[in-house]
Amino acid sequence: MKQKQNSNAVSSENKPAFTLFLTAFKSYVKQNTLVIIIFLAVFFSVAAISFMDSASKETVVSFALEEFEVGQISDRTIIAEKSIAPTIESPLSIIKDEKIIRKGFAITEDAYAKLEKMAKTPSYIDYRSFANSVLFYVLLGALAAFLFSRKILNRKAEPRELLFLSVLFIIVFAITSFGIKIPFFSYSFALPIIIPATLSVMLITVLFGQISAVYFSLLVSFAVLYISSFDPVPAFFILCSSIAAARIVRKTEKRIDMIFASMILGVLHAVFLFAFKIIFNEAANFTLAIVMGNVFNGFISGILALGLLTPLESILNTSSVFRLMDLSDLNNPMMKKMLLTAPGTYNHSMMVATLAESACSEIGANPLLARVGAYYHDLGKMEQPEYFVENQSGNNKHNEINPRLSASVIRRHVKKGLEKANQLRLPKEVMDIIAEHHGNSLISYFYAEAKKQDDQVSPEEFSYIGTPPSSKESAVVMLADTVEAACRTLDKPSVSRLEKFIRQLIMTKVEHHQLDKSGLTFRDLDIIQQSFVKILAGYYHSRIEYPNQKDPDAGDSPQSEKKNDNQVIEKNQNDAKNKRINKEEK
Repeated sequence: MKQKQNSNAVSSENKPAFTLFLTAFKSYVKQNTLVIIIFLAVFFSVAAISFMDSASKETVVSFALEEFEVGQISDRTIIAEKSIAPTIESPLSIIKDEKIIRKGFAITEDAYAKLEKMAKTPSYIDYRSFANSVLFYVLLGALAAFLFSRKILNRKAEPRELLFLSVLFIIVFAITSFGIKIPFFSYSFALPIIIPATLSVMLITVLFGQISAVYFSLLVSFAVLYISSFDPVPAFFILCSSIAAARIVRKTEKRIDMIFASMILGVLHAVFLFAFKIIFNEAANFTLAIVMGNVFNGFISGILALGLLTPLESILNTSSVFRLMDLSDLNNPMMKKMLLTAPGTYNHSMMVATLAESACSEIGANPLLARVGAYYHDLGKMEQPEYFVENQSGNNKHNEINPRLSASVIRRHVKKGLEKANQLRLPKEVMDIIAEHHGNSLISYFYAEAKKQDDQVSPEEFSYIGTPPSSKESAVVMLADTVEAACRTLDKPSVSRLEKFIRQLIMTKVEHHQLDKSGLTFRDLDIIQQSFVKILAGYYHSRIEYPNQKDPDAGDSPQSEKKNDNQVIEKNQNDAKNKRINKEEK
């Protein structure tokens, strides 16, 4: 009875833990359904290729036929798994459960002939070899899941990235598996000629970054190592050439740079080939054709990558360096339209881009992405430019409407910007900057105006509906946007005043938890502040007042002077209000 009670107690204690695990598992599957589908699709594709490879491979119980010789003392016992009838080519018959060779006994000619018949018979499939390969690729899949996890990759891998890497891996795997069966490419130094690993790594580096390319190189090298029966030469060659390709291509800024990269890779392939010849002391099967073939592989990889990048950038919609360079061209129709319809917003975006690019360069983030994101971050203001203070010339539209409507108009420019970005098919990283450049901060000015009319007003009605920045580039654009707008309201912007004011603006964002998910450290914030101060101090530097310089607003008659004075007072009042609105918008 006591034992039963104890078992019930144990089961009741375990039940909550199991329930928590089950809930967490269901949540994980729900959040990563697409990733799991991609992983399973890759695994089954690799398993299918491995099965065809095992079916066509001359192996017996996962051992290659070349490992057996007539007269050799066998170190294993091999039993026939199925009966094989005699044929015209091979009159020998094999009976199921027959011992073909025995451990400790010499291999006879008849036994070797039966081993050869088993290996070459199409109906005989070496399931043990297939099972070994499946187990190996399960472990390789676990390594891939670890390398491309959020903690190791330092970001969440997008499904499009995982899908692209999976397709490339299957292509490389299939070509290697079937290419090694061709006699010429079965040699250690000849196999890398047909493996498109360098091409794959170059594409991944440009489209998704160097880290993803290096991890892909590691996975492909392990796959080649297994396919080549653990021959180290092709695996090490692929690893070295792929990492070299990732390192070279990561610095490319123009498409012509890919041509130079392909030339360098061709030379490096020859260097790697001779280095491995010396290391492994492999004199046989090392011909001029093999050397030239590997050099050609490195050169043609860059040429093919250059040709494939343009359609892949469009299909995958990535923020590659070439795509960002195209988007940074200020002569494109959208930027021209912004200049005409919202000139104040255009000039503001140019200044924000300068600030963000400089700061990102200082902290090691992506300056090109920050610049492009800053160019397009206020696309939504083109819809109703007259409601934004930088586009106003004296008349403030917000004087004619209530604070709730004003806040709605101000807040809506983020949504409108995302709609225009979707129409332009801007990369996701740029769209994230548009969506996050205000975070979920409060539009304080109009909230305060509404509070004067109704004390029960909710802050949510006057907050942006976006999310706080999730990347360094997005956070820097937010800070640059805030600082550029607010510093326009600063009187006598000396270096010391700019330093204090910018520090205050940045710390306000920190206190309101707008930078919590950005990955910025306080050291980064100090560097960003110094970068902003250096640029804005140069922009707002004082100028010499020329002698006998007249005020263009000053009139000759007392009446005109009085009239001009009234205009100046009225203008100053409007400017002061516009500055307050501008500051609160940001």
